[in-house]
Amino acid sequence: MASTKEFFDGLESRVDPSKTAGMKNSYLFEIEGAGTWKVDVDDGTVKVTEGGGEADCTISTTEETFEKIASGEQNPTSAYMTGKLKVKGDMGAAMKLQKLF
Repeated sequence: MASTKEFFDGLESRVDPSKTAGMKNSYLFEIEGAGTWKVDVDDGTVKVTEGGGEADCTISTTEETFEKIASGEQNPTSAYMTGKLKVKGDMGAAMKLQKLF
C-alpha cells in the first residue's frame, strides 16, 4: 500500500481526465501525522500542491484512516459517519471526491 505522501505525489498522473471533466473544485487534505495537500480539479486536469491554502472543501483525518480509504479497505462514507473523517465546506464537492480515487 502506498504511503499518504506517495498517494498525493502520484495522484496527478493516476486520475482519469474523463472522470473529472466538468469538475471545478479544490480540496484541502489535512492528514494528521502526514501533512497537508491541496488538490485542484479543473475540467479534467488535477494539480496537487503540498501545503495549505483556500479550498472549497477541507477533509481531515488520520494517516491510518486516509491510507485505508485510499486502498479501498475503508468506505469513506462510513469513515465520515463514525467521525474518523471530517469534512468542512462544500459537501457537494466532497461527494465528487470518489472520482479521484
